Order: sequence, then structure tokens, then C-alpha cells
Amino acid sequence: MTTDYSDLTELAGTAFVPRVHSDRVLTKKEFVSDQEVRWCPGCGDYAILAAFQQFVPELGIAPENMVVVSGIGCSSRFPYYVDSYGMHAIHGRAPSLATGIATSRPDLSVWIMTGDGDALAIGGNHLIHALRRNVNLNIVMFNNEIYGLTKGQYSPTSPAGLVTKSTPFGSVDHPFNPIRLALGSDATFVARTIASDRQHLTATLRQAALHRGASFVEVLQNCVIFNDGAFDGLKDTTDGARILRMEAGQPLIAGERCVVRDPLHGLTVVPTSAVDESKILKHDPKAHNPGIAFALASIEGADNRDFLPIGVFREIVRPAYDDEVREQIRTYVDAAGGLPTDQDIASLLAGRNTWTVS
Repeated sequence: MTTDYSDLTELAGTAFVPRVHSDRVLTKKEFVSDQEVRWCPGCGDYAILAAFQQFVPELGIAPENMVVVSGIGCSSRFPYYVDSYGMHAIHGRAPSLATGIATSRPDLSVWIMTGDGDALAIGGNHLIHALRRNVNLNIVMFNNEIYGLTKGQYSPTSPAGLVTKSTPFGSVDHPFNPIRLALGSDATFVARTIASDRQHLTATLRQAALHRGASFVEVLQNCVIFNDGAFDGLKDTTDGARILRMEAGQPLIAGERCVVRDPLHGLTVVPTSAVDESKILKHDPKAHNPGIAFALASIEGADNRDFLPIGVFREIVRPAYDDEVREQIRTYVDAAGGLPTDQDIASLLAGRNTWTVS
């Protein structure tokens, strides 16, 4: 029996093209499974699920052309509720399985649904390498700054001082900034959105889906049981807007405040009325150097919810890992004059460094 690489070589280096019948109109209903959705009433996960099921048909991605992979956690119930292919990984390992799927099946749209605990604690190593490799998959990280499924322990994104079941005197850990972590991994698409803003959430997920390579989207999502009100600080006050909605090519302005470049302190938030309009920084997610994006993720007040940027921080083009793997296979097949046989593969795996043990 020979190994058939025809699908891999045919699709190597090509963009994902959904295989949808021309006479078929996709609807949200086709992506809704027969499983009862079981999150706590008021959980932000409902909004993420609804937005996902609404926009995916618009892209022409049929259920049979999609795989949803998850780890462990409240967010990881997601595959049960989407009527597509799906699977659980063990805790934190979804990026590893999804990498294999994306590399071997370029005809599929691959999604990872994960949480702040699943992705950034036990799964941290797998996350950064999936982003570094730029695998063709979409990572959506639900961030509620708590472990919800295991009943309220602090997570890698919990703020210092948070009192939980595992930190009864307050957490002394310094939390991760997921956006800075993704940018530090040299991810090609990095974004943040909010579950309570349906329009922004949908637009961000749509843009991530259209990106060639690895996309990382942090979704701020409230846990009504174990960390309720974690993002109440983002609500606008009489002093002005606290959310900076970044749009490519547009000045970075939120209410009465804006972002300028200070020669001594880097990016700084100042009153809009105090500076000339020409001094206000314009957003450029296409910049190859991630320095400005990293500075935006570290902007004044981001940790205390006084001024939080949302939107796409970075979106650049770089060769994708799985495309290059398939190109290697195609090149090998051409050089070998045809598809390898099982005997060829066995010889290749054995190599020259073999021992006989008697």
C-alpha cells in the first residue's frame, strides 16, 4: 500500500477556499447543534457562540469544512454547540492537535476555542509556538480572568490582589497581558474585543477568519458566578470614554482623550483638546515592526481599565507553517519522481544510525 499525498500537494500554498455547493445557501441554523447550551445564565460565552454562528455562514464556510478544537474549561464546551467537526484536547493542548489538522487538511477552516486558564497556564507553551509558527488556524481566547469550570480559582490573567478560592488573602501573582504575549510570540494577527459588544465582536472574528496564518483574538468575557463585574471599569464615565476603538488609518481617540508619541515616555494618553490634531497617532496594524502595537497594549491605564484599546493590534503577512510543510512535500515528490512507497518511508525513518540488539 502506498501513501497518497495528492491532496497535500494540490493545495500546498493556496488560500483556504470553502467547498460549498453553488446551489446551497448557508444559514446560522446549520451551525447550531442539537446539544443543550449549558453555560450559567448571563455568561458572556453565549454572545460569542451566537456571533460565531451568525457570521460563519456569511463567509461561505460549510459545517463540513470546519473543525473546532478546544481544551478544558467553560469555553471548551464550544465544539458541542457548533454543528461541525470538533474535538477536545487534553488541558492546554488544543494548539498541538489543531496544528496537525491544519497541516494535513488545508481544505478545512480550523478554530481553537480556549480560555485564559487553558491557553495561558498549562497551554502557554503550545499557544506561543502555534503563533510563532504562524499556522493557518484561528485562536479565540475567552478571558474572564478566573477559572470558571473548576469553580473560581485565580488564573494567569487575574489581577493582583484578587481574592479567590485559591488565593484567600489575595493573589500575589503578576498577571499576563495576553496581547503582549501574542505580540511577543511574533503573531501575525492579534486583536482584542468584548463579548458585550456584538457588532465589534463579530467584525473582529470575521477579520481573523479572513487572515492567512495564525490569528489570536482575546475576548473579554464576564463570569457572572466567580468573577462578576471584572470589566465594569470599562464603562464610560462622566470624564469620557474608557475604551479606545482602534481602526486602521484613523486617529487614536477615545472621547476626550487621545494617544500621542512622547519622545521621553513613548505612547502617552493626553486630553485631545491639549494637542494639535496632527500630533495624534494614527493606527497602523500593518506595520511589520510590532513595537507600536506592543506599546498600545501597554498604554497608560490598560491594567486598571481606565483606557483600554480594542480592535486589531497587528495584521501582517508572513509565510504560514503548514503551507511551507506542504510545499516541502510537493518538492520532495517532484524530486523523487513520484509518490513515495511505504518501503521508501520505512528506509527514511530508519536512516543510517541503527543498532541491532541481540
